[in-house]
Amino acid sequence: MPAVEQWRSTWAGLGVSITSALLGDYEELIARYSEPHRKYHTVRHLDECFAKLAEVRGLAEHPAEVEIALWFHDAIYEKRSAHNEARSAELAVAKIRAAGGSAEVGARVADLIMATRHAAVPQSNDAKVLVDVDLSILGTGPARFDEYERQVREEYSWVPGFLFNRERQKILQEFLARPSIFGTRLFLERYEQQARTNLERSLGRLGG
Repeated sequence: MPAVEQWRSTWAGLGVSITSALLGDYEELIARYSEPHRKYHTVRHLDECFAKLAEVRGLAEHPAEVEIALWFHDAIYEKRSAHNEARSAELAVAKIRAAGGSAEVGARVADLIMATRHAAVPQSNDAKVLVDVDLSILGTGPARFDEYERQVREEYSWVPGFLFNRERQKILQEFLARPSIFGTRLFLERYEQQARTNLERSLGRLGG
């Protein structure tokens, strides 16, 4: 679980003083990531993302904004909703504004969170950093990747098998069709080949 000290550091990087309200926001966020219906989008996912962020944080133009976007990117996670990222972005903006952050910071953080929808290849350096960190699970070793696949299936346990397999194949094929899965050169060099190997193996299991 990401420590409260890291939460304090993130807000300090935005130039915001820590208040009791912000400490309460930390507890609220951890509670959200600990909801029982989550299997992959959990505090473990946050931990893994922050570990990977340490590798590429120096590439970000606004590192504290990338961090705050990472904290909130899956804050809202309702299994049957198509608007989780938008609602997470709204929550992040509300917390930033309540803490005294500027509208400009809130807008940039919201854009970063929306980039984690993975509907398009990210363009800005900050978006590339955040999206690479969010997708880093794809480039992990086979055992963790297979565990991740099982966790995703559990989160979509309400979807019939044939439908899940069909839609999952589409998602994986779209990633493989990209010139590169990762946007930063560092992650491209470290994780691209393993990610493609994992995705191709997963497609094989799905019959794709």
